[in-house]
Amino acid sequence: MSSTSGEEELRGPQEILNEFWENLVTKKPSKVTSIFPSSLYANLLPPHPKTGPAQGKNAAESYEAAATECRARVKRIVRECRRTNEKFTDPDFDIEGDRGINNCLSGLLNWYNDSAARGTTVSPWRLGNALATLAESDLLNPPNLIVDLATAANILTAEESNSSAPGSIHRIDWIFEKPSFTVDGFSGVDVRQGANGDCWFIAAVASICSDPTLMDKICVERNEECGVYGFVFYRDGEWTSTVVDDNLYLTCSDFDAFGDDYDPSGTKEKKYKKNKQTGSDALYFASCADENETWLPLLEKAYAKVHGDYHCIAGGISGEAIEDLTGGVTTKVLTNRVLSKERLWKELLQVNEGFLFSASSPGSYGDDTNTRRGLALSHAYSVDKAIEEEDEQGKKHRLVLIRNPWGERNYLGDGEWNGPWSDGSKEWTPYWMQKLNYRFGDDGLFWMSYDDLLKRFALLDRTRLFDKDWTVVQHWTSVSVAWVTGFLNTKFVVEIKKAGPTVFVLCQLDHRYFRGLEGKYRFDLHFLLQEQNAPAGDHIVRARGAWFGNRSISAEVDLEPGRYEVVPKIVAERIPSAPEVYEVVTKVAESNPQKLRQIGMNYDVANAKGIVELSEEEQKLKEKKQKETKDKKKKEEEDAAKEKAEFEAWKKEKKEREVKEKEVKDEPKADDTINPSKPQDTTTPEQKEKESITDSSVVAKEESIATIEEEQPSDEDQSEASADTTKIESDVQADNANDKTTETPSAQAVEADSVVQATGGDEIPQYALGAGPNEVEGDAAHEPAANAPAPTVSKHNPWNAVCALGLRVYSQDPEVSIRLVKPKDVEEGAVLNTDGSTQAGATM
Repeated sequence: MSSTSGEEELRGPQEILNEFWENLVTKKPSKVTSIFPSSLYANLLPPHPKTGPAQGKNAAESYEAAATECRARVKRIVRECRRTNEKFTDPDFDIEGDRGINNCLSGLLNWYNDSAARGTTVSPWRLGNALATLAESDLLNPPNLIVDLATAANILTAEESNSSAPGSIHRIDWIFEKPSFTVDGFSGVDVRQGANGDCWFIAAVASICSDPTLMDKICVERNEECGVYGFVFYRDGEWTSTVVDDNLYLTCSDFDAFGDDYDPSGTKEKKYKKNKQTGSDALYFASCADENETWLPLLEKAYAKVHGDYHCIAGGISGEAIEDLTGGVTTKVLTNRVLSKERLWKELLQVNEGFLFSASSPGSYGDDTNTRRGLALSHAYSVDKAIEEEDEQGKKHRLVLIRNPWGERNYLGDGEWNGPWSDGSKEWTPYWMQKLNYRFGDDGLFWMSYDDLLKRFALLDRTRLFDKDWTVVQHWTSVSVAWVTGFLNTKFVVEIKKAGPTVFVLCQLDHRYFRGLEGKYRFDLHFLLQEQNAPAGDHIVRARGAWFGNRSISAEVDLEPGRYEVVPKIVAERIPSAPEVYEVVTKVAESNPQKLRQIGMNYDVANAKGIVELSEEEQKLKEKKQKETKDKKKKEEEDAAKEKAEFEAWKKEKKEREVKEKEVKDEPKADDTINPSKPQDTTTPEQKEKESITDSSVVAKEESIATIEEEQPSDEDQSEASADTTKIESDVQADNANDKTTETPSAQAVEADSVVQATGGDEIPQYALGAGPNEVEGDAAHEPAANAPAPTVSKHNPWNAVCALGLRVYSQDPEVSIRLVKPKDVEEGAVLNTDGSTQAGATM
């Protein structure tokens, strides 16, 4: 058997495999935690959380703070509107000024993908008409035309991806004849989904409408005269507020949008506006059933604004939207996994009281049908009511009232259940019509049995609501996620002093707020709840998500006073086709800086949660390491300068000697005579050989120094490198990791009061698979070589998954607290076999 090199002959199969794994895993996991340098936005970001235990606060406290801020902001805007005699125009989400740019409609990746057709005002319909007109006019002879096929294809493709777009934009007092924020209060019957794919959000709103007090807490302040509306939403464990103006998108364009039309009396225009641009039916996105009610399109607009655009709220899970609107906690219930249908039924009977429910239909069955028994597939519905009543013979029936957010059937008559207990079915006797006070209608409402609910819907979202009797505490951090799945040694210790129900929520950042900047990794969350220092396998709760990529995972349990550990398990998936964060930023910063500012700020606000503020002792240690790094670099530069000076002196001496030797050789010689004035070479052969060796070594040294001079960065580059605090902090953390590896490993993890890197990763990364390919021992492994060029970013990065992770705990104990515990050294950072089972597997 032949080999390509002698080296490969010496390498066995195990060595080759080991090298593969070493090249796969990075030794220093990190992530982008801030899009912009802090100098660009000063103090706009929230303060970083401090080290030490996190204390709880009343569940209503965060809401009250956000609501108070929102009310004050609306009042300031109203004063300014009255001073200037102008209605409010939202500078941060101005859909009228955004016409043709589409920052309010399209996501960040729309500009990253850089479609050639973007910005064109030509529609496929207009392009087709123009070409047809040229063909029929006989203007071209011969009838041939050079066409840019790429541009034409892009125009057609853009239209396919967005088959329709808003036709016009107007204010509420222009659209509605008698506009009113609410008509007879809030009702689930009011809601109707528009052109956006946000059925999950509209279904959540319909569920919340069952409790008017919940809706009143969302829109906290408004002034309809000035056109300003203030809303609050729940985001990553905190309430946040926003304001919007009253400009809305309409489906149809203006009467004269495509040119003047002879209409001296204005009759045509008035008729056009009345039929196509007046009332709720004229709106492009969500609308209320009443022709003059405005609260739903404004709520949807505010929800789109806080996320960045309307595209960002297309597609989702109803339970997550209910969380965003109420601050509750959602549990996903897969209907084919229900253990006790009786227990679930008892919870359904509490709908609109302690719980809210929504239901999601399954996806495609593999054919081209979009419905099954009338139910739209991959669609979200709200659960309005659950009852258990007897018929005329005394037989009990369990029935559930469901609502389709469309508010009506589609043009094919689909969208509502057409099985037993559907509108017009044989089950509806006069007895039942009167008992349930029900009337048939195309309004999105329908009944079905409890058994059919479990058979026909794939998922139920069950959301628990919290009032002022609950205390909530949360703690965030960032952890590196190994390629091999396992429980982390990073854990949360929760102390409870009062017995009672407790809700644990392990969550990651809501990436919907920064779509396009998620990076290459998606995470799935699991956790164990156990008593502190419990033996392996002796846990109280094991929480798993319904599927991969959950935003949060929760568990509710009654607990006695004591200390409990929440041990996370994170499964990461790398999406090769997803762009890196830095790739999106560097491209969109040129093509659309305004959009990047909006989404980038959302990213920075979210990731600030995972960056822990250093204590005074940690800050001193960090500064000490930075000083050591700086002193070491300075000494290396001084040594290099000294060596260079010595070399230059030697070169000068050598040159002088060579000149003298040349002068001697050029003097005239007498044949077979000795010139007494000519110096004689008295050097012995041994001395000549030694001098030759010295010259060779110096020449080699000269070449080496010349190479260093070529690679040495300019003074400007060195200045920029010294200002790069993020890199210094990363080096400091690496030094700490190396220092700790020399210590005796401890059997217990220590409280995370050690240095935490500013990038938000673990202070000691967890390497489940060992070192990277270029690791060496000691501090030199993490210190850049003197005068070395700046590292470049590879497009084929090794495994480098870092997740911002948070734990929220809801308890009726006002003194509940969370303490973060991290591994002491690299060995303790490895995955744990916490429950005695295999840690890797297809379904783990």
